[in-house]
Amino acid sequence: MSELAAALTTALLAGLLGSAHCLGMCAGISGLFAMHASVTGLRRQLPMAITYNAGRLASYTILGLVIAALGGRFIGLTPALAGPVRLAAGALIILIGLQIAFDLRMLGGLERMGGAVWERVAPFAKGLLPVTSLPHALGLGLLWGLLPCGLVYSVLLVAASSGEAGDGALIMLAFGLGTTPAMLVTGLGAARFSQLLQQRRTRLGAGLLIVGLGILTLAMPAITAMSAGAHQH
Repeated sequence: MSELAAALTTALLAGLLGSAHCLGMCAGISGLFAMHASVTGLRRQLPMAITYNAGRLASYTILGLVIAALGGRFIGLTPALAGPVRLAAGALIILIGLQIAFDLRMLGGLERMGGAVWERVAPFAKGLLPVTSLPHALGLGLLWGLLPCGLVYSVLLVAASSGEAGDGALIMLAFGLGTTPAMLVTGLGAARFSQLLQQRRTRLGAGLLIVGLGILTLAMPAITAMSAGAHQH
């Protein structure tokens, strides 16, 4: 498995199994759509829910592209940092896995740092409420991606370590796609789906799988070197 494949798998699983954490941060926004759905009906509500989730995915993808481009530029100027960045990425993937597997809360510091940014963005989000049109839903989705969430920031750091703008965008898109099922059904008033993702066995299995991917990321240089040596022989 390549480093990018490991990062993409981690991001997807982190989004899917970390959805409960995201719901705690975003349920207020999703709830607006859930309440409105009881009045307008599912047929009219579904396009709205899809639109604001599309905006959220676009926001994540743009953030991944920008942060990975900056990370690649930084590593390009200081090549000696490539090794430490790889180690940091592997360690971070392991941390994400442990958080999901054992429901740990180790990302509060990152969320508090992002809170300062959200304070500046929040007035714009409030200006889009109530959401009564697709443009409003799209705008709120774009701002939604800037909510202070430690899980999002952690996957962003993994994206930054990729060093390639395109890879970073793909990693954050994979994360966003992972969160979409829970976010979408919650916005449509079907939050029971998120309870399925919270089953202990599901979280433990996926979390430990992510830990394994982190260990694989750390070991990838050695595996590559051994493979190259075998081919030479």
